[in-house]
Amino acid sequence: MPTGANQQMKPVASLLLLLNFCMYAIVLGIGGWAMNRAIDHGFIIGPGFDLPAHFSPIYFPMGNAATGFFVTFALIAGVVGVASVIVGVNHIRYWNTDSLPSAASAAAIAWTLTLLAMGFACKEIELRIRNSRLRTMEAFLIILSATQLIYIAAIHAASRRT
Repeated sequence: MPTGANQQMKPVASLLLLLNFCMYAIVLGIGGWAMNRAIDHGFIIGPGFDLPAHFSPIYFPMGNAATGFFVTFALIAGVVGVASVIVGVNHIRYWNTDSLPSAASAAAIAWTLTLLAMGFACKEIELRIRNSRLRTMEAFLIILSATQLIYIAAIHAASRRT
């Protein structure tokens, strides 16, 4: 894989990895904040307390009915996305066909989970009631669904050129 044409894709893949890492880190930060707020300000359940009539284990005090699903899957996508970046950095270091399958499969899994979280983001946008942090996380996941796909295409394009 280290021919001249293949080396041209290496800086593109590196830039996309850096961009994706930064965006996944921001998604994890905002998602962590939302999860912490939901835990701190959600339903109080304990001895002597009855469950509310419409209790949901993924109730979030901010946002709308889709927020709990959105934040949960955004956190999962963020963690898997950061893991795919770590595998991708290893692929960039070696840049050969032996390191490609692990980088491509990790990136594909991260991309599919990002698409799932993006689907919940779209539902949350449709339901409208949400704060600016959730809007930011929605935007980052929508952008990540495209940049992760471009990264997958870049590493596959480099492997096809010989």
